[in-house]
Amino acid sequence: MPRRAIGVVTGHLFKAMRESVPLTQEQAAAALGVDKATVQGWESGRRPLTSTRAGTLRAATRTLLALGAEPRYLSFLGESLDADGLISYALESPTEVMPAAHPLSHWVMTRDLSHALTWPLTGEWPTALPARPTPRARGPVAAAPVLSASERTAFFTHMRRAAEQASEAGVTGALLRRQALYICAHDSAPDTGAWLAHIRRSTLHGDRWTPYWADARSLATSLARHGDPDPLRRFIERALSTEEGETANLRYWAYWLGLDRTLRTSDTFMTAPEGVNDLDGVGLLRNLTARLGPHLRAIDLNVHTVWALLKARPGVLHAADRELTGRLRTAVTRLLDEPDTHGTTRRKLESVQYGLSLQP
Repeated sequence: MPRRAIGVVTGHLFKAMRESVPLTQEQAAAALGVDKATVQGWESGRRPLTSTRAGTLRAATRTLLALGAEPRYLSFLGESLDADGLISYALESPTEVMPAAHPLSHWVMTRDLSHALTWPLTGEWPTALPARPTPRARGPVAAAPVLSASERTAFFTHMRRAAEQASEAGVTGALLRRQALYICAHDSAPDTGAWLAHIRRSTLHGDRWTPYWADARSLATSLARHGDPDPLRRFIERALSTEEGETANLRYWAYWLGLDRTLRTSDTFMTAPEGVNDLDGVGLLRNLTARLGPHLRAIDLNVHTVWALLKARPGVLHAADRELTGRLRTAVTRLLDEPDTHGTTRRKLESVQYGLSLQP
């Protein structure tokens, strides 16, 4: 039976592009040579853009770009298409998940894809997109792609089952397991924290990198998201205590944030023999500085990564511009003023602050 296409993410992105010009649905239809009902179907997901020919979709989005649409929406199109594909797969797949056949078994997600995928699940506006345009329509309008309550439940049920069956598959299911667990952490169901804790492995597989290293990292950050920071602090203490662990962490961050543009099909890229010398250190520092808000649940890992980056690449601070070092100094000071900042994290912040004091 053919798979039912889901187009809510791409449709909402198309709507945001149209509103950024700005154009009404009637004006957009005239510019694109289609009727208003077609535009309405695209934007609602009832007539998914994922089902149109690639040339038609490219032509439509490029026309909006030529009319003045924000270019960052077009750059996000690939992630929105992939997100709709993954949602379709989850909603139409049988209960029994075959780990080797699952898309998330051979496709390492980036932050942008993750944000596109969780957009209709949490309503959180993706970081890669410009601020949400002000809608011209009267009355209430959807602020995010819309999935029904039953669809959200079915989606998270599929992801939980995928994580459980990937666990049974052993090492071959490690990538699917960790990515499904990360997605499940966005589930607002009251039992999510307990389910994550239940599925957590009792110990790390040594202090050296193994296929379970990234799995343990993702699960620890997921538990921190649900209010339990201790597994993440233990992960930092144990799994980031070696050069190999630090390299894996920094390389993962670079890929996750889009600074490493190579598409990855497994987590083994984290142990590249060149270490971290080929990474864009200033770009990584810029992105990490934006993640030093005291409200973030994974703040211990974020602070550790900044500290580890400056330790591994001491020239990064010197290469950074004054605007970036100023923002970093402000963020560090704010965190040091927080009474709840963890002791080990506080010492790393003090080390970063000292390094900043040596800058001209």
